[in-house]
Amino acid sequence: VQLVESGGDWVQPGGSLRLSCAASGFTFSSYDMSWYRQAPGKERVLVARIISAGGSTNYADSMKGRFTISRDIAKNTVYLQMNSLKPEDTAVYYCNAARLRLGKKYTYWGQGTQVTVSS
Repeated sequence: VQLVESGGDWVQPGGSLRLSCAASGFTFSSYDMSWYRQAPGKERVLVARIISAGGSTNYADSMKGRFTISRDIAKNTVYLQMNSLKPEDTAVYYCNAARLRLGKKYTYWGQGTQVTVSS
């Protein structure tokens, strides 16, 4: 199983980035896919999630209207479009795949990609 994030970079406040997470080694369409982030000295928190069945999405309150999560099942890839970035968005962003099957939770993490927002 692999989750490989890419797209992290340095960007000025107000700018945009698109993160990608390429998945392999599991049935991508059967897993809920999420983006989390962890800022220095803080806990890892949920940014956005896209549900396996139906593709509905949910977001942390501070990201609503600025971030968009999407997926391309044919490419086994999940994306996070981030607009109107703020310095407080600076963090390592992690891709997560999760599934509950027969009472057992399966969860996988990527290695993370650094996003830095500063002038």
